[in-house]
Formats: sequence, C-alpha cells, structure tokens
Amino acid sequence: MLLSSPFFVKHPSSPKPHPSPFLHGSFSLLLKLPSSSSSSSYLPPPSSVSIQAVKKMQGRVVCATNDKTVSVEVVRLAPHPKYKRRIRKKKKFQAHDPENQFKVGDVVQLERSRPISKTKAFVAVPVLSRHGPKTAESVAPSLLDLPLQSQEQPAA
Repeated sequence: MLLSSPFFVKHPSSPKPHPSPFLHGSFSLLLKLPSSSSSSSYLPPPSSVSIQAVKKMQGRVVCATNDKTVSVEVVRLAPHPKYKRRIRKKKKFQAHDPENQFKVGDVVQLERSRPISKTKAFVAVPVLSRHGPKTAESVAPSLLDLPLQSQEQPAA
C-alpha cells in the first residue's frame, strides 16, 4: 500500500525524486552570496563567530530548605489573550546552589547549565540589588573637583 502511494512512485517523466522537505525530513537552506569574484572574503572566519544561546532569567528565592538547591520564582509580563493588558505570569524553577549561600528573598540570576538532576538545569548566580546601600566610594567627588561639605574646613 505504501509503495503504491503517489509520493513513493517515480514518474517516468521525472528521474529525480520530489524535492519536498516534508517527505525527506530535512530542509535545505539556500544562502545568497553577493556577486563578487571572491565569495570567501564575504564569510567571516569560523573562529571569530561567537554564538551564545545561554538562557538567563532573574527571580526571587522562595524556598531554600533543600541542600544545594533553591527554588526561584521568575515573574514575567505577558499580554492577556483577550484584553491585551499585560499581566504577571509566575513560574518556579529549581536551581543549583553549591555553597548554600542564598536565603529566602534574595534576588538571583538563573543561568542555563547541563542537567544536574531531573528538575535542575539552572545555576543560581548572585545579583547586586538595584536599591542596595550605596557607599561613599561609589560616588566620586573628584570628578567635579569640588570639596564635599563634610570635607570643608570651618572658617573661624
């Protein structure tokens, strides 16, 4: 029955099989190169091409009771299918914490890694908080060349 289907029977007028990507399970991609005499100068050398497909997400630790594992909740904004208003969508991921350094409420960045266990494929990396305490060294008064009020000598 399969041999009698029109996809597998070769027609006498066409010696080539049908070039369909769906029949053969592969899709050929044709690249158009500029019409120059040396097309090899158009393509960059393979060593200079860097493709980084690492998925990074930021979230908050919601559970840190397991050994070397934290549960991180990632919040993203997505449009509502009907009303198009952006709503918060939450998802929890298990992440590897080798030193058990994260506590509940810490903000961490999740970086994709090889699968560590059945549910863990991310590594938790610390993130400095945006609203963290700023030290005096972070503000450089020497950029303006003006003395600070605390550094001025009181005139007596």
